[in-house]
Amino acid sequence: MFAWWGRAVARLRWVVLAAAVAVVGVGATWGSGVFDSLADGGFYNPESPSHKAEQRIEEEFGRQAVDVVALYESDDMVVTDPAFTEAVTDVAAAMGDRPEVESVLSYYDTQSPGFVSEDGHATYIAVTLTGDDDAERAEQYEAIRDHLDAEGLTTSIGGQSAIFDDVNTQTQEDIVTAEMFSLPVLLILMVVIFGSLVAATTPLLVGVLAIMGGFIITRLLTYVTDVSVFAINVITIIGLGLAIDYALFVVNRFREELAAGRTTHEAIVRTMTTAGRTVMVSGLTIILSLAGLLLFPLPFLHGIAYGGMAAVAVAMLGSLTMLPALLAVLGHRVDAVRMPWRRKRAATVRTDHGFWSRFGGSVMRRPAVYIFGVVAVLVALATPFLHASFGTVDETVLPEGTESRVVSERLEADFPGGDLGTLDVLVTGTDQAAVSELVATIDDLDDVETVTPTEGSEDAAVLRVAFDADPQSDAARELAGTIDDLAVPGGGEIAVTGLPAQLDDQFRDIGERLPWLALYVSVVTLLLLFLAFGSVLLPLKAILMNVVSIGASFGIIVWIFQDGHLSELLGFTATGYLEPSNLLLMVVLLFGLSTDYEVFLLSRVREEWDRTGDNTTAVLTGLQRTGGIITSAALLLIVVVGAFAAGGIVFLKMIGVGMAVAIFIDATLVRMLLVPATMRVLGRANWWAPAFLNRFYARYGVKEGDEAVAAEREPELVGADR
Repeated sequence: MFAWWGRAVARLRWVVLAAAVAVVGVGATWGSGVFDSLADGGFYNPESPSHKAEQRIEEEFGRQAVDVVALYESDDMVVTDPAFTEAVTDVAAAMGDRPEVESVLSYYDTQSPGFVSEDGHATYIAVTLTGDDDAERAEQYEAIRDHLDAEGLTTSIGGQSAIFDDVNTQTQEDIVTAEMFSLPVLLILMVVIFGSLVAATTPLLVGVLAIMGGFIITRLLTYVTDVSVFAINVITIIGLGLAIDYALFVVNRFREELAAGRTTHEAIVRTMTTAGRTVMVSGLTIILSLAGLLLFPLPFLHGIAYGGMAAVAVAMLGSLTMLPALLAVLGHRVDAVRMPWRRKRAATVRTDHGFWSRFGGSVMRRPAVYIFGVVAVLVALATPFLHASFGTVDETVLPEGTESRVVSERLEADFPGGDLGTLDVLVTGTDQAAVSELVATIDDLDDVETVTPTEGSEDAAVLRVAFDADPQSDAARELAGTIDDLAVPGGGEIAVTGLPAQLDDQFRDIGERLPWLALYVSVVTLLLLFLAFGSVLLPLKAILMNVVSIGASFGIIVWIFQDGHLSELLGFTATGYLEPSNLLLMVVLLFGLSTDYEVFLLSRVREEWDRTGDNTTAVLTGLQRTGGIITSAALLLIVVVGAFAAGGIVFLKMIGVGMAVAIFIDATLVRMLLVPATMRVLGRANWWAPAFLNRFYARYGVKEGDEAVAAEREPELVGADR
């Protein structure tokens, strides 16, 4: 199959390249409009009890959420001064007349002391918009934002819609900044790695194709499902990073085949039957791993899963289509514009000298020492994860000083009750006497400060419960559960919503499905790696290696982002919590990327095992031939994710730092030390499988050797060589 594919791409090389140019053009124009189609939130299950309670309140009494908060303050006047009063009430009245606005609340119509700062010099209005979804409310916010200024007062805009707008803006800025930083650095590194400007440019071209293709597919996805504003960064990271990884692997193998004396056509075909197979196995593994996120009923993860799978698919297809087509055009000119250090150096990889020969020989001689040493380091790195705490995303994901974040912090610090969390309790099927009795019962619970009826009808009421506890704490979640379990006098029903209730539902959803994710990812890895290498033990070992690698990276994440170490250096505010859906995303991405490097290494080891039948020689040769390319690929991928770690969104920074650390650990301690050492200890058992599975592999396995050898015997494609 892959020999045929290599011949077809070489024959149709100009058509393939024209199609790639078209994809880039559409992605840069229409696809980049995806930023206007992204959704906010998506961290909670829309079918959860807390979300259904919120929907029932909206259906019965209208939306209770505050979308926009306009904060007004003056150094000279207090909120009761006539000029201050007139300025704010004029804005509130104008807002109330606008079609985008459902309701406006202020101190002047409620006389609630919670609307006035403790020093009396600031107040705010709370605006609820009419939009049915995030996208519609985002457009409405854009329409009213410039009309919220009050004459003679300092105005600051916050609230959920403002936070979403700031996050969207920051996300776009982070992507542009990351690409402007990473692409030149990647080019310099690849010039150093390849020693040729032309060869170094080819992976970047695949990377640009992957990003633009990812934008196109993600925008198409927004027509059928919500895609979180945060997803676009992850899609860009995974698309660019894997495109460069795969292209590096393909270009390196192509140059190696040319240096061995093969024609361009022969080199293309053999590259596709070896490196091409590896890229396909790796890409399918990551795509199927990302599909595991669909097991969780969280729209945030669904959008990232779909977009991530699309980005990986484009990166994989670009490396299997556009790249070999480009190489077919370039031929030996892929080594054009050589650097001085490359001119006298052969492109063939010798395995009997140099760093990787000495390094691999040391691992082969003392495998037990390396195994115990590496495991001890990984266990030590993982230990902080034992005290991990989990919470959700709030305004602190934005950089300090961002206007919407400042407003939230001012409300919490300077306004009465601003530091209190709240729950909304819907009571139905009862009368007002029973509601009053329930209010007294809730008011007696621990941590409850006030219970205020906010809406009511003949047989329903909404109670606003203010409590003195961190809304993301165990105490707040337990309070939500306690209220939900209360018996309503007269036999009515009770439903609770609010952040603690939403978190409780989210944690329950994740906990129930996490074992299924582990089973799914393990089965996918076992099946694909068995089809690739015909071994039972190697896939099991790969899963174990992935677990220890991810565990070590999670320990470092807890140490940095939960405990707050390096917060000043990295520029973020530690909240003491980690968002669990982000960790799920990282588990899937890192599991796929770890398997990616495992496939790179084991493909070459299996090739040598089939040729020599000597396990130690196969492992040593595979390490020598892939050690440099794996560490180079890891370095390039670290640059990609590291560039996003420098962005302003905190949990995307966490994903970037966590992935960079995990990639470094995986490509050095795990793939270069632990994997070869354990393979040396296992010996021939590495390649063991029951007889019936051996027969299955012989017939259906994704093997490289046979087709590659057959491809060399076929006649050269006229016109493909250069």
